[in-house]
Amino acid sequence: MLPDNNRVILIVGPTAVGKTGFAIKMAKRVGGEIISADSRYLYRGMDIGTAKPTPEERSTIPHHMINVADPDETWSLSAYIKKTLDLIDEIHNRRNTPLVVGGTGQYIRALTEGWRIPEMVPDEALRKVLIELGDQIGSVELHRKLSILDSDAANFIDGTNIRRTLRALEVIFTTGKRFSELRVKDGPVHDYWIIGLTIPRSELFERADKRVDQMFLDGLVAEVQQLLDLGYDPMLPSMSAIGYKEVILYLQGEITLEAARQLIKKNTHQYIRRQANWFKPTDSNIHWYQMDPYPLEMVLSDLEREKKGLP
Repeated sequence: MLPDNNRVILIVGPTAVGKTGFAIKMAKRVGGEIISADSRYLYRGMDIGTAKPTPEERSTIPHHMINVADPDETWSLSAYIKKTLDLIDEIHNRRNTPLVVGGTGQYIRALTEGWRIPEMVPDEALRKVLIELGDQIGSVELHRKLSILDSDAANFIDGTNIRRTLRALEVIFTTGKRFSELRVKDGPVHDYWIIGLTIPRSELFERADKRVDQMFLDGLVAEVQQLLDLGYDPMLPSMSAIGYKEVILYLQGEITLEAARQLIKKNTHQYIRRQANWFKPTDSNIHWYQMDPYPLEMVLSDLEREKKGLP
């Protein structure tokens, strides 16, 4: 299949649905390069708990936006969008097809709607105060405070995502303006063709649970301990990712290992439910495919028909 110089393929869906394997197979067929749209993949040293594509998987197809920051570095949404748009242009210039793959809904929405978000120089003193406040009152209460200051921003920021909540509050206090007012939608820069992958919710939960069990067998506890030994603060926003915050509680002696395992499964189920708010079955912009039977040939056929303008 020949690449389209303005076409960008997006592959979305809930965690554990099989996006990584599907994307690699599709990239091989369309001459593609993969750009991660998973905020957890940005950080070096956080591999097992994020279910990051393995080095072997990444060696078969070029991957981008993986392992680009240390856990104590901040990657804003605007920085992600700018870098991703630059990568899309570079991939097109190589006559390849960009495949943006991931389950971070805000990244996908910002790309497809053309959000223009002002980049600001971080105010480290203010950020420290806000992080300390978040540590004291927790992510839910911090999000409630954001809803008082900017209800629109609170509606599109996940209440458990303390990093994005902190960022919105930092913008508000720095600029004196509502964060939602600064998020301008210019419309999409490229022709996005969105593939949604899905399986029944009960099967998805079962697959997610098995993946959590495998993470522990693969050394999740040792991975988290190594990050702490390297001096990374357990209260860093990156360390609040599912899998890491629960193991930290275990390492700090607050819960048992089995309790940490079950809590990761519970939080993963909740995350899957929240992802459904970003990727809705009723969204006419998403071409949905069941993962059983494996839909690759159908996807390629539909994509080719769409390029030719066929119904």
